Amino acid sequence: MAIKAKLNGGIILLQAEIGWLDDPRVFRVNQLPAHSDHEFYRSEEEYQEGKSSLKQSLNGTWKFLFSQNAKARPVDFYKEDFDVSQMDDISVPGHIEMAGYDTINYVNIQYPWEGKEYRRPPFAPSSEGQREDLFSGAEYNPVGSYRLEFDVEEALRGKKLSLFFEGVEQAVYVWLNGKFIGYAEDTFTPSEFDLSEVIRDTGNVLAVEVHKRSCAAYLEDQDFFRFFGIFRDVSLLARPETHLNDLWIRPLYEPETNSGKVNIKMKFEGNIKGYVDYRILNQQGDAVLQSDAVLQDDLEVTVPMPDTVIPWEYGNPYLYKLELCVMDDKGELVEIVPYEFGFRKIEIKDKVILLNGKRIIFCGVNRHEWSAESGRCIGEKERQWDMACMKRNEINAVRTCHYPDQIPWYYMCDKEGIYMIAETNLETHGSWGKAGCLDATWNVPGSVPEWEEMTLDRARTHFEVFKNHTAILIWSLGNESYAGETLRRMNDYYKETDPDRLVHYEGVFFYPEYKETISEMESRMYAYPKDVREYLEKDGSKPFILCEYMHDMGNSMGGMKSYMDLIDEYPSYQGGFIWDFIDQSLWVTDMVTGKKVLRYGGDFDDRPTDYEFSGNGIVFGNRVEKPALQEVKYYYGKYNK
Repeated sequence: MAIKAKLNGGIILLQAEIGWLDDPRVFRVNQLPAHSDHEFYRSEEEYQEGKSSLKQSLNGTWKFLFSQNAKARPVDFYKEDFDVSQMDDISVPGHIEMAGYDTINYVNIQYPWEGKEYRRPPFAPSSEGQREDLFSGAEYNPVGSYRLEFDVEEALRGKKLSLFFEGVEQAVYVWLNGKFIGYAEDTFTPSEFDLSEVIRDTGNVLAVEVHKRSCAAYLEDQDFFRFFGIFRDVSLLARPETHLNDLWIRPLYEPETNSGKVNIKMKFEGNIKGYVDYRILNQQGDAVLQSDAVLQDDLEVTVPMPDTVIPWEYGNPYLYKLELCVMDDKGELVEIVPYEFGFRKIEIKDKVILLNGKRIIFCGVNRHEWSAESGRCIGEKERQWDMACMKRNEINAVRTCHYPDQIPWYYMCDKEGIYMIAETNLETHGSWGKAGCLDATWNVPGSVPEWEEMTLDRARTHFEVFKNHTAILIWSLGNESYAGETLRRMNDYYKETDPDRLVHYEGVFFYPEYKETISEMESRMYAYPKDVREYLEKDGSKPFILCEYMHDMGNSMGGMKSYMDLIDEYPSYQGGFIWDFIDQSLWVTDMVTGKKVLRYGGDFDDRPTDYEFSGNGIVFGNRVEKPALQEVKYYYGKYNK
């Protein structure tokens, strides 16, 4: 549930409760509602420079203490007079394990505590006798206690301020100046908290307590290394006196006539007096449309494009730019909001997925965010390399396995014309996939009411943050989480909220009762070519994609032709996404030779582990292309037109 604190004279009364870790019904406390990821600038000069005075980075060196469990953590570390001399230094963003604390651990399907501690999800079937302090009372559930002292930059002072975490794994409590601010889960989507009632111009003490595991762990059982900590950017955001809080751009395109119109929904906060001037620029920077509207809390306009439009697609990712200038009632500029978007239409006709009226072929990969130096904490250098590698090897699509990526990646895919299946932060593989068999006796979220709202919140946050990105053609409900009423409701949410995109989910394959109500496409993993043919010839009620195929582990990729031939045989077969893009491996210094070498799961004395199963990319963890990539480029180059 989302819990909101009460304010009394500006003081937050709600106190943090350690038991929230154990209750799937509590997953966000005092968080601001999720909203679009748009940038905003105070002046035309800032906008042209691309640097906003309304944003202050809090990345850098923080104070830090590591504890083995919640009982051993320094419970008073958030107090302003806490003695920090006993604390270490740590870099933010970054994983706690990569800073030398705790154990590096890789597992695929099973939960990382299997074989060590008996746990079942609260309220789930077959969970009788489960202890109540499942995570808060565990002997092993590490805690990272972070502190940062900072001053607010001059340009942000006197404005409403919020604290923005782009990603924290896995459960986080936040205090400022000794006052409890809020609590968050959902590792891979942003969490934002209002600080306006507590923050000072100078001498602020920010305290952040991160727990490695909570009930969220059951929903975040992705095939990856299990890290924790503040691993994405942290920022202060200042909202001017009138602020565009949320923006939804819906470009509506008709391929038959090359005509388009734009529906723009805006939510404002603060002093709602004045007007908004909006214009649309083409790729050459010329204004093709300009108008204005009187400010309202919720403002919606729909404007037809005056000329034929150029559609967005791979090979020609044509982007227009919306510029919004928020003006006060005196005609003075308050803020500028730019956003690039493209016209494209994704639909299903005659059991074929069409983009802009033409059959689309996904020559795709699944991509974890990864660096051999820093794990899932990556930067611009890695993103640029990944994009360049995809383009030179004829890869036109990416599935964000199995969580939302860093915000800049979506902008890059917009700009470069990479088709996206955007995946919700959900995988519960270990709750139903057991040692070579299916056993859903304690599956979550399934149809368990107590897990429904937590799961749906992940879909809502995912949509609200990324809804404006042209590259997203398909929303994915998540990965390998079986099925049930909660997944059905997620499917309904995406379709009702965003009818312009398609919805994907593979796990319903194991629960065919839901096939008519979950996923608009038949999606499978590692089906043989004969299985694809059998479906398309005997059923064929939906278009078919392989959301994972060609599992590139060891000397793999040799049978790619047998899959690519299906593209010529069956119009409803729409290609697939190779598993996966990059090995999850880490640089370590070998104790014997003294040389840097790449290590995989199991090489860190981690148990349980799935060993070298972390290495199935078409590039090595150090971003050296594997020979298998030649096969990818050859076949994707033939069909990626």
